[in-house]
Formats: sequence, C-alpha cells, structure tokens
Amino acid sequence: MHSLIYLASQSPRRSQLLTQIGVAHALLLPGPQEDAEALELALPGEAPVDYVQRVTRLKLEAAVQRHAQRGLPPGAIVCADTTVALEGVILGKPHNGADAAQMLAQLSGQSHQVFTAVAVASGAGRWAALSISQVQFAPLTPAQISAYVASGEPMGKAGAYGIQGAAAAFIAHIEGSYSGIMGLPLFETAQLLRSAGVLD
Repeated sequence: MHSLIYLASQSPRRSQLLTQIGVAHALLLPGPQEDAEALELALPGEAPVDYVQRVTRLKLEAAVQRHAQRGLPPGAIVCADTTVALEGVILGKPHNGADAAQMLAQLSGQSHQVFTAVAVASGAGRWAALSISQVQFAPLTPAQISAYVASGEPMGKAGAYGIQGAAAAFIAHIEGSYSGIMGLPLFETAQLLRSAGVLD
C-alpha cells in the first residue's frame, strides 16, 4: 500500500467489503452542514445507469472538497452508489415501511437490475467503473414481506432489501457481482485503486 485510502460512504457494508480484500481505510463522512441526500435526487426521466454514475461523480467531488476543507493527509478517495431498477424504473431507498412493502411486492417473482458505480480520486486523477448485475426474486407472500419489513432491514437500502441479510432467502438467482449488489464491486474497485497507484 502506497498511501492513505479514504472511503466516502456511510455504508458499513462498503467498509466491510474493503476490509475483506485487505484495503485499510479511513472514513470520510459528510459533516452536518452537508446535504448528502440532495445529491441522490434523480432527474426527470433519467435512466438508472446514467443516474448511478452521475450521483457517484457528485459524491466523489463532494468528498474531494470535504477532504481539502478538513486539511487531511493526502490519499485516494473511494465513492460508490448503488441503484436498483425494475424495468428501467429506479427503486430508491424506501421512505417508510409501507413504501418498502410496495417495493418488495414489485420485486416479488421478478428479475431486476442492480447498478453500482464506483469512483476513485487521487490528486487530479479520476477513475470510474460500473457493475451491472441481475437478481431474480422468488415469489414472496404478503406474510414474508410483512415480516421482512418489520425486521427493519429494508430501510436505508436501495430497492428495500440487502442481499447480505435475511433477504438472501428470497433470491433465487444472481448474475454479476455479489459484492456489487452489496454496494461495492470488489473486482472493479481493486482495478481502480491499482490504476490510481494506491494498491499493488
């Protein structure tokens, strides 16, 4: 390892995934004065693949400014964003339990796409990659949906589920990157960090 690596994400899963591949990192989280949620607003008619890459770029530039403002030691900054889409429609983070239940009912018995964009900044350099996976949900009963929503797990997660949690029991098949569906595609992330010269 050649330099510090900062992870600009509030997701504990992204931090765990970086640690899994041996990448030591410090968290670079938004301050109370930053409106991180505002960066995640979709534009009217925006395609999921465009949305996830645009939001990741915005998050990265916000993190670069945050790093400079805080006077932190130099280092590479990693950002990512994950979007779930069903037939081209973005399913964001649920607003409440009813919203989560509605999303899960839509996903039930269907195949959907998970887009995770990842971007790295180091000095003036910028590198980005995109992971696209397909996830097939088994048909869910109303009781299964209610119990899962009641667990609280869907909250704060795109598409109202986390593949690494209890929802794994609903997923019949995946094609693509398991870590990408979790929120940080490790193969692509490692490639970007090598390109940035901060990973051997």
